[in-house]
Amino acid sequence: MKHFLSVSLPVALALAGLTVVPAQARDEQGEARKEMKAGNALSLREIEKRVLPKMKGSEYLGPAYDAAARAYRLKFIRDGRVTYVDVDARTGRIIKQSQ
Repeated sequence: MKHFLSVSLPVALALAGLTVVPAQARDEQGEARKEMKAGNALSLREIEKRVLPKMKGSEYLGPAYDAAARAYRLKFIRDGRVTYVDVDARTGRIIKQSQ
């Protein structure tokens, strides 16, 4: 019965249109929000507005925030190859782009 519940609960939530967000992602979001409200970081929306136009032809897969580095990592895919773009959250400057 315990196995059934552990399998069926995520399925039921998915069918209901709800998603389970891992604790790590919630922590990242909270840290990013806290830094933004304190004036120490740009919003994710602002970062995306600056970076996405530079990645034409790539599909945007999503962000991650590193509170220790105060940087966003945006993930893209193009022709089956994944590219990470690290962006300084304070300035919006691209720090590194890797494939």
